[in-house]
Amino acid sequence: MALILCLETATTNCSVALSKNGQLLALKEDKSNNYSHAEKLHVFIDEILNENNLGVQNLDAVAVSKGPGSYTGLRIGVSAAKGLCFSLGIPLIAIPTLNSLAAQAELEKGFIVPMLDARRMEVYASVFDENLDELRETKAEVLDENSFSHFLEKNTTVFVGNGVEKFKAICTHPNARFILDKLPSAKEMCSLAEAKYKISDTEDVAYFEPYYLKDFIAG
Repeated sequence: MALILCLETATTNCSVALSKNGQLLALKEDKSNNYSHAEKLHVFIDEILNENNLGVQNLDAVAVSKGPGSYTGLRIGVSAAKGLCFSLGIPLIAIPTLNSLAAQAELEKGFIVPMLDARRMEVYASVFDENLDELRETKAEVLDENSFSHFLEKNTTVFVGNGVEKFKAICTHPNARFILDKLPSAKEMCSLAEAKYKISDTEDVAYFEPYYLKDFIAG
């Protein structure tokens, strides 16, 4: 009977969800093109709890999107999650950002490639099967017309995320399917966080750091 607060701040989507037993209770998001995490994350947390007649003391755990993604966005989300977990003495759960993004694609058979925009022709991407089991680890990679050909040759491959548009422009394979402009959301974190909570797959609050994948570059 876990009540889990889920925080997603890896992209411009400032997203907060509240789940009970893995089911979504409430969701607040700002999907604008600008980063609003510093201004809105704590406001969304307060609002989502107040609107459900709950307080932070009712939480059993906090789940946070661990990356890859925006350096600043990830820092804000992880700092908020760690602060809550430390003060309340509750578990911290880390959800890989691309896992929850992959959950936005539905596929009977084939492959799902969640893809976040990086710089120029570069993306953060991983590969999952139709059951959302990870087949290839997350990488930062530069796209070309032969990217993911190993999977495209085998079966339908769905590409999802805000990095998909740049690949759609150069990929002509008939097995490719594209879901454009999707951003990771705390909504898809709910079931993933519940599964980790049940097996006590949690993080050390003092030492946990986001998964940046690449070093921070100012400017």
